Amino acid sequence: MSGGRDTVRDGIARDGAEPYHRDVTTSSSTISAAELIVWRTLLRAQVQISRRLQADLLADHDLALASYDVLMHLGEAPEGRLRMNDLADRVLLSRSGLTRLVDRLQREGLVCRETCSSDARGLFAVLTPAGRARLAAATPTYQRGVRDYVLSRLDEEDLRQFAQILDKLADEPVPVASLL
Repeated sequence: MSGGRDTVRDGIARDGAEPYHRDVTTSSSTISAAELIVWRTLLRAQVQISRRLQADLLADHDLALASYDVLMHLGEAPEGRLRMNDLADRVLLSRSGLTRLVDRLQREGLVCRETCSSDARGLFAVLTPAGRARLAAATPTYQRGVRDYVLSRLDEEDLRQFAQILDKLADEPVPVASLL
């Protein structure tokens, strides 16, 4: 101990927290080694899949994954337009991060901004015809990557279980029964 604080070596517990056995969680605030492995594997899988999708989209369409995500959400929206705040929530970016991304997409002619007639402070991101064409060209590459890197590795039962697990974790549950 140093400075009146309890610590456990190897980062297992600090500041008076109960250390846990490597195989068993001892309290609701600690994570077992097995649980930590699952968590890290989830993060690693997400990063690996995203990197592969990004590489495919960049190689075939000179389009980053985040840019594709923005175009996809705009393409699915009525009239190809979404308020910037709503778009930021959908693509899981901060408002400032989305602003910078939309700036780049606007310079490329893939989106434009329009003011909101009912709220002078509100802005819409709007998919341009060039953006719609780029989205249409990139979508088969994106869907092929999703199939190759995720879906082809799961049989029907795996997919059903995976959907149920994700439904438990999602902030906005998806009606799993309607998907499978």
